[in-house]
Amino acid sequence: MIPLSWYLVLSAALFSIGLFGVLVRRNAVAILLSVELMLNAVNVNLVAFWRYGNNASMAGQVFAIIVFAVAAAEVAVGLSLIYSIYRRRSTVIADELDLMKW
Repeated sequence: MIPLSWYLVLSAALFSIGLFGVLVRRNAVAILLSVELMLNAVNVNLVAFWRYGNNASMAGQVFAIIVFAVAAAEVAVGLSLIYSIYRRRSTVIADELDLMKW
């Protein structure tokens, strides 16, 4: 059986890569992909703690399903906003998106 610490290291690595992508990337689609990577790291944590914790409770799996649903909604809304901005501005570079500025 794989120890819990390995799952936690994997999750921390995925979350760190996702955070690095959010902070460094300029493309809005790449930023969304990085956020998805961070949410998948959370799912790895939830399922790992469920597996090594109390197996009678399904709380870890339920929370993981909720995170999947939130991630799907986030992708749908995020991609539709990016598509709308691309149609208006012809770019998806995050630095050039200043639609909220006066």
